[in-house]
Amino acid sequence: MEQEMARLQSELDALRREKRDDGGFVAVNGSMKRSLEMARKVAQVDVHVLLQGESGVGKTAIARYIHQQSNRAGGPFIEVNCGAIPESLFESEFFGYEPGSFTGAGSKGKAGFAERAHGGTLFLDEISELSFSAQVKVLKFIQEKRYYRIGGTRPQESDFRLIAATNRNLENLVREGRFREDLYFRLNVVPITIPPLRERQEDILPLIRHFLDKYRRKYRREKELDAGAVEGLLKYSWPGNVRELENLMERLVVTVEERVIRMRDLPEKMRQPEENFSALFNGDRTLPAILAEVEKQILMEAKKRCRSTTEMAKVLGISQSTVVRKWHKYFPPGR
Repeated sequence: MEQEMARLQSELDALRREKRDDGGFVAVNGSMKRSLEMARKVAQVDVHVLLQGESGVGKTAIARYIHQQSNRAGGPFIEVNCGAIPESLFESEFFGYEPGSFTGAGSKGKAGFAERAHGGTLFLDEISELSFSAQVKVLKFIQEKRYYRIGGTRPQESDFRLIAATNRNLENLVREGRFREDLYFRLNVVPITIPPLRERQEDILPLIRHFLDKYRRKYRREKELDAGAVEGLLKYSWPGNVRELENLMERLVVTVEERVIRMRDLPEKMRQPEENFSALFNGDRTLPAILAEVEKQILMEAKKRCRSTTEMAKVLGISQSTVVRKWHKYFPPGR
């Protein structure tokens, strides 16, 4: 009987793992599947993980996935948006404080993120936004897993698993002297890069279907996309990544009154490229003038998405000097 119970428990655990393994992610793209596979592997050990990728690619979702796959799944998942904590409040929010330790402190004190993460996962999102002084405190805490509450005299200990995330290139920030090298190496034990949606073309249609189905069920509305709308969605570059796609699908399900969602229901920027070319070609401009206008618009879009001319060059597939030359051509200094 004990052997049979053990066998049944083993099968049940396997089924639960199988259910959790997909994490609710939609991934056909090879790079994305490799990132998810790496996340699944590292979840089993308490190694530090650094998630890298643009805003909206799903770094928080993957951090939760790692937590849920780990042996800390029964513990808390504490998410800290490092860019949202004012530097003057960092210590009190991160480490907590004792009753009456400063003017305005609560009479019962307060547990900080460090204390609340005990036994679970501490997720430091937007880690690149920490001030230099806060980076020093976080590094010491990560190394020792000990801290003091503000106003406290006894050291506190916290057993946690650390995951950090950033949408910026930490190596560049280290070279520029804006991020501590020792903290970077402490965080960058297992880096996982999540590709942007524009590099996951084969995932766009499955994601559209996934979110359409999700919000049809949530709001109990029968909706479907016609071929034109699907084409417009597939041709869009999705600068806001998966977050932008999900938000749009929810909005379309809620706001479109007809059963079928058509091209005209999409935001103007997502409509068929032919419409945009019609606006460019009005019969009064030559081909070089039209191409120059397109080139100018592409440079402007790249500037919005990239943080440097070097990054723009990589995205556009040209040299950095060419980016600078073309930018000065269309946007001369001083104008």
